[in-house]
Formats: sequence, C-alpha cells, structure tokens
Amino acid sequence: MKLVIIDYGAGNIQSIMFAIKRLGFEAVLSHDAEEIRNADKVIFPGVGEASSAMAKLKATGLDKLIPTLKQPVLGICLGMQLMCHSSEEGNTEGLGIFDLDVVKFSNNVKVPQIGWNQISGLKSKLFTNIPEKSYIYLVHSFYAPIGKETIATSEYDLTYSAALQKDNFYGVQFHPEKSSDVGSQILNNFLTIV
Repeated sequence: MKLVIIDYGAGNIQSIMFAIKRLGFEAVLSHDAEEIRNADKVIFPGVGEASSAMAKLKATGLDKLIPTLKQPVLGICLGMQLMCHSSEEGNTEGLGIFDLDVVKFSNNVKVPQIGWNQISGLKSKLFTNIPEKSYIYLVHSFYAPIGKETIATSEYDLTYSAALQKDNFYGVQFHPEKSSDVGSQILNNFLTIV
C-alpha cells in the first residue's frame, strides 16, 4: 500500500510517521500532486493557524488537488478544519469538502482545549473496535459544530464534531498519533479497513 502524508509545512509530521511505523506501515511525505493522486491512502495533517496553512496549500496548488482525491483521505486536527467550508480563525475560506463552518470556543472555557477528552456517538468504520466514551488527545481553540457529516462527538463548553466523514474524506479533530492505544486503533482502521 502506498501511503502519502501531505507535506505543506503545517506539521507535526514526525509523530504521525512514528505512529504509522509502529503499526507496520511506511509513509511518504510529499507535496507532489502526482504522487499524492496515485497514493492508496492520504493523510492530511495540520498543526498551526488556519489562514497561514491555507496560504501554503494555495501556493502549491494543493487547495485544488485535495478536494478531487478519490482514495481515502484522513484530515487530522487543523487538516480536518481546513476541509470544512470556512474557519473563523483568520477568516479563512476552507476546501469546502465538509459543509460546516469552524468557529471559536466561547470565553466560558479555557482555550485552547488541551488534553484528554471522550468521544461518543461513533458512526463509522473508522471507529471499528473503539468503545464509546474512549479518551483521545486534543489541542484546539476552534471546532466544527455538529452536522450531517458528524461521525463522532466530544464535549467542551458544548457538543461539537470530534470526527467527520463525507464519501472518501474523513476528519478527526483529535490527534490519533498522540491518543495512545485508541489512536493507534483508529489509524490502523483507516489504513486497513476504510
């Protein structure tokens, strides 16, 4: 299987690479359109700020490429948020794959949300062998609300989308590569089942 992690300089790439290696898979880091298009599976990571990350995607034409991909694609954290219609962070237009607008948590809670939280309402092959109320690791100040593409929820001030799916596109707000055995199982599900 050819697995490509999209390289656009918005990274926490090493920990994802290590997590994949621990599962017995190899990944290639690439921003080459042809290589990404020919991959069996694609991971779209992201750590950082939405508008600058989007500018990097546009500079390389990846903003046009990603929505056209036909193989399973997994967006992680900011990667998932950029797959939405827009983000309040930097007033950023997203890739428009998921029909949701990312918004900031209210001032009622400490932002960013950093640490372990539970996921519920699991509705996808992505969560095969994952029990309800499993703990995952998050770091984020912005969130995608609940919508028709929501496949898992979490709670922080309110209930929000912890994961999204539309066709071959999957997104997780949390970091599976930092979510211990649960995260490893979710990554393995993406690499083997989805």
